Amino acid sequence: MLGRRDASRLLVLTLVGALLGVPSAAAPDTPAVADQVRERQYWLEEYRITQAWEITRGAGVRIAIIDTGIDASHQDLAGALVGGADFSGLGSPDGLTPVGPERRHGTMVASLAAGRGNNGVDGVLGSAPEAELLSLSMSFGGGTVSPDEQVANAVRFAVDNGADIISLSLTRNTRDWPESWDRAFGYAADNDVVVIAAAGNRGSGTVSVGAPATMPGVLTVGGVDQDGQASDSASSQGITIGVMAPSEGLVGATPGGGYVSWSGTSGATPIVAGIVALVRSAYPDLDAANVINRVLLSANRVTDTVPDPIYGYGLIDAYAALTADVPFVSANPLGSLDDWVVLHRKQEGNPIVVPLGPQSTVAEEEQALPPRIPARDDPQWRFLPYVVTVGFVSLLLVVVLTGGVLVLWRLRKR
Repeated sequence: MLGRRDASRLLVLTLVGALLGVPSAAAPDTPAVADQVRERQYWLEEYRITQAWEITRGAGVRIAIIDTGIDASHQDLAGALVGGADFSGLGSPDGLTPVGPERRHGTMVASLAAGRGNNGVDGVLGSAPEAELLSLSMSFGGGTVSPDEQVANAVRFAVDNGADIISLSLTRNTRDWPESWDRAFGYAADNDVVVIAAAGNRGSGTVSVGAPATMPGVLTVGGVDQDGQASDSASSQGITIGVMAPSEGLVGATPGGGYVSWSGTSGATPIVAGIVALVRSAYPDLDAANVINRVLLSANRVTDTVPDPIYGYGLIDAYAALTADVPFVSANPLGSLDDWVVLHRKQEGNPIVVPLGPQSTVAEEEQALPPRIPARDDPQWRFLPYVVTVGFVSLLLVVVLTGGVLVLWRLRKR
């Protein structure tokens, strides 16, 4: 341990990056040159991430990246990887061998969360450059188990191996999710792990937010362009969006030591994951519910409506997330998955009837209740006219006989 379904599903569950965060065709992999990589990371200053580094750089926090695997040999990730595992059956056991047709994606995501740069001025710096990374590799185009089950297994592994944060740049492209996710994501919530997921992109066919970004308790990240406006091509819409982060004009590390320009909420998500790592590092005793609440309430509002179906609580602000005066909460402001399961999942087989309140035996109930009054359609009512007639005739006979006896008695006296 590391310290602290079927064919239709294969088509449904996809990497957000495979659909949204694809590398730009006009900007192929480029060498590590400062003016092409470091200087293009506009979000570090504009979202006050560098200012937040004056307080913490994320040391002591572990982020699990459930993706295609991370290339630990990339110079910008040196020292960041602390291990991992493969859930596809296609990669190396430690999860450090990228797999699948979009094998670059996991390394790109990881660099925006906890990239450490190189030579002081080159390479990609993640939002939390001193955080640790777990590489949990999975495949969306094959493998020994379905992608749904790969995700469920990876989430549980992340929890069992000390993850404080789980970052998911993937989507099912549908609002629902399998029951195995109920158990896995519920396990993460029960163990105080912050789960972060990408909203998806309208430009790539994901019109509305899909699971896991629709799951209660999950911090969903939408995307904005470089002007802070909701991206037309790189962000889906939905009432579950928590915060917005940059999703256009991004740059990320790729396996083999290269870099690539890209866009999508698959990039916005690890940026937020790194900022959440800064909060967890600065407030090590704060539980997941209050970490999420701090991130939400410190965001820069875009509209008067909070949460807004397009912008959620607003644009992420790293420095404010560390310094704002935010009240404590007793529960995750994004809801409870356990409560949702109780309300919405149908029981399989015959329902189990659970009595409420004190129960009594049949004999006790019969003694306690007054005699039952039969309804008019009750069989007992069929004999009522006969009973009344017999009673009336009997009474009449008694009167006649009594009268006759009295008459005879008087006649005898005379």
